[in-house]
Amino acid sequence: MVSQPSQPQHHYPRFWPLNRIAVNILLDGVLAALAAPLARWLAAPQDGLLHPLWFLAGGGVSLAVSGIPFRIPQQYWRFSGVSDLLGIAGASVASALLFSLGLVWAGFPLPSKAFPVIYAMVLLILLGGSRVSLRVAHRLVARREGRQRVVLIGTANTADLYLMALERNHDMNIRVVGLVGLKQQAGQRIQNVPILGHVQEISLVLERMRRAGSLPKALVVADPAFKGQALSRVLAVAADYGIAVFRTPVMTELTPADQVHLRPIPIEDLLNRPQVSLDHAGMERLIRQRTVMVTGAGGTIGSELVRQIARLGPACLVLLDHGEFALWQIDVELADCAPDILRQVVVADVRDEERIDAVMAHFRPDLVFHAAALKHVPIVEANPEEGVLTNVHGTRVVADAAARYGAAAMVVISTDKAVNPSSLMGASKRAAEMYCQALDIQARAAGGSGGMRCITVRFGNVLGSTGSVVPLFQRQLERGGPLTITHPEMRRYFMTVPEAVGLVLQASVRGTSGVGVTGTDDLLRHGGIFVLDMGEPVKIVDLARQMVRLAGLKPDEDVAIHFTGLRAGEKLYEELFHGREAPVPTDAPGLFMATPRVVELADVRAAVDQITAHARRGEADAALQVLCQLVPEFDHNPHGEVRSLAPAGAKSSDAVRNEQIKADGTEQVAP
Repeated sequence: MVSQPSQPQHHYPRFWPLNRIAVNILLDGVLAALAAPLARWLAAPQDGLLHPLWFLAGGGVSLAVSGIPFRIPQQYWRFSGVSDLLGIAGASVASALLFSLGLVWAGFPLPSKAFPVIYAMVLLILLGGSRVSLRVAHRLVARREGRQRVVLIGTANTADLYLMALERNHDMNIRVVGLVGLKQQAGQRIQNVPILGHVQEISLVLERMRRAGSLPKALVVADPAFKGQALSRVLAVAADYGIAVFRTPVMTELTPADQVHLRPIPIEDLLNRPQVSLDHAGMERLIRQRTVMVTGAGGTIGSELVRQIARLGPACLVLLDHGEFALWQIDVELADCAPDILRQVVVADVRDEERIDAVMAHFRPDLVFHAAALKHVPIVEANPEEGVLTNVHGTRVVADAAARYGAAAMVVISTDKAVNPSSLMGASKRAAEMYCQALDIQARAAGGSGGMRCITVRFGNVLGSTGSVVPLFQRQLERGGPLTITHPEMRRYFMTVPEAVGLVLQASVRGTSGVGVTGTDDLLRHGGIFVLDMGEPVKIVDLARQMVRLAGLKPDEDVAIHFTGLRAGEKLYEELFHGREAPVPTDAPGLFMATPRVVELADVRAAVDQITAHARRGEADAALQVLCQLVPEFDHNPHGEVRSLAPAGAKSSDAVRNEQIKADGTEQVAP
């Protein structure tokens, strides 16, 4: 592991910069004074080296005067670069001309016609050489101090920036002994550090270093764009050699006061998700100067929705949650990052019809983002009445109240667990989807003034969310393991929280825009729901092993991995589209459209009434029976049985995208 040294506290007197300038003037004056007789001797060797003192003083004074426009006294010798040497060259020429003119004016003949040129060259050599010598000496001393050896991974530009930053950061206990490039540049050097090979040859590079007995302590990734599978491969190879992997901060984003200390590789860097171009202008038009309510505002998705919405300038932001502490946290955060945004904190349960009605009547939000839900599969299985009351009845309560008090749109956060659900949580979210589908179909059929748009957005897991595997693995790693996984074939879709919320806002813009008679709009009128482009599913055991490697440890050796068996309601694979759904790319980047079956609003409303009534009476079996009738694809797995390893008809969003490109011959789909 590369240690991060503590930062020493320097207490310099206020006059220290002036002292340094005075020292620079004195040293440069001495060098100029020596340069004057040396240049005269080179111009006229027969005259010898002995000269009056005023000749030496004239050389020093002329440089002191000439160096001011070029800021020579303010140079930091140890950090002198090309621009500093150019300044020294200019000052040397100016000083030589000034000194020569002074000699002529004083009636002292020039040693030769070439004297000004010779004097300028001698000055340049003495002044520039002294600075370069100090810099080289400092580098040699640093190498002898036993700094920890690292190999840098990145492009030539990022490597050059990091090497320069490293030389200026005297506290870093690091010495770069080699570079691994992202292009074929082996054999070349950057700042005298050899390029050892291409990143695809990282195993060969490390093996050569091992045989030579010069293995580094760590690999340092300097390129911020180096992510995904290539980074995963580097981590795997480094783990085989017992080498840690770190990332540098982005050099171009550092302020002068920032440190360039190494950072652990974040787990999201391994997802390799492409950057999606978002419609920020459309988002601002949707949000600016409007009253926006977010339910579940203290949760992972809700709090990120609040952050991103606050940056779009709403007139008022209403934060609604049942948990006081979670609300307090996001409210304090907003007070720091968005103090100018008017916000209202509301403690309320989405299942409480009277309370929600009163809140909606008071604030009359233009937009409602409904993120409140019970999402933990085993907990909902153990508390079925609470699950259906929150996820089904609570969604209906919020949607009806929002529509009653004039909301233009409600955006509902759904989950991939709603597709072919095996858990009560997934089935309850599918029922909530169906209610919102029916509301939206009715509103769109009525035209522009027909009522509230109800937009549903479905996506998979988000990294770092409350109750997800990543925080669990981190806690287990802190205890030394083992990491617990339910099944070796468990796979899930993953996305970062900011990316997911950005695409939710993108879907909100697209779902409310009413662009015209396009394929997307036609699907929305018939109950279509948005599905985020989640890429390929990730094997949980691979994620666990990568997290172990990120900690500088070896999976299955330093940290054990145990398989505990499926929990109630779980299945091995999640799906974004039902086998009978036709996943369709949309005209918005990063979004697909699913077209699940729809149910008439009266029928789904009656089913929700029955589910709610049974749940309130504690009749869980009866509530589940009605839920199964409403969601016939619900294949309950209450005992965590291992079923089909490959769900029939399941397709990743990448597969859907590739099929569309192949069929159309064009790339008119979300990247």
